[in-house]
Amino acid sequence: IQACGQAVAEAKARADANLIEAESESKQAELRAQAFRIAAEAELAQLKSKQQAEIDYKKKTNELELHKARELADIEAGKLAQIMEAIGPETIVAIAEAGPEMQAKLLEGLGLKGYLITDGNSPINLFNTAQGMVGTPGAGQ
Repeated sequence: IQACGQAVAEAKARADANLIEAESESKQAELRAQAFRIAAEAELAQLKSKQQAEIDYKKKTNELELHKARELADIEAGKLAQIMEAIGPETIVAIAEAGPEMQAKLLEGLGLKGYLITDGNSPINLFNTAQGMVGTPGAGQ
């Protein structure tokens, strides 16, 4: 009876030890999963924060570029208005009525480069016009 009781006690002790060990492993697995989840959430939050910072940076950069372009356009429009006001309508009419060579000389004398003036009645051959502005191939060799 004593040996049987001892065997039962040992079996019960082993079963309890196995149960405690299994519960311990289960708890460790839960804690590892929780730690992994926390690490993944932290990494996701960091990635979201980085992406939001990049978006904000791009947005601000684009706003600055747009503001710069608007300011430059305003400056250029003001410059053109001042030039036209300084030249006066009579001079503009005289330039439009003059021949192409005289137009080029008048515009050059006024310090204007890259402008083309026409009365709207004559067609413009842009190929011939561009030849005077762009070097011909082989000429610089």
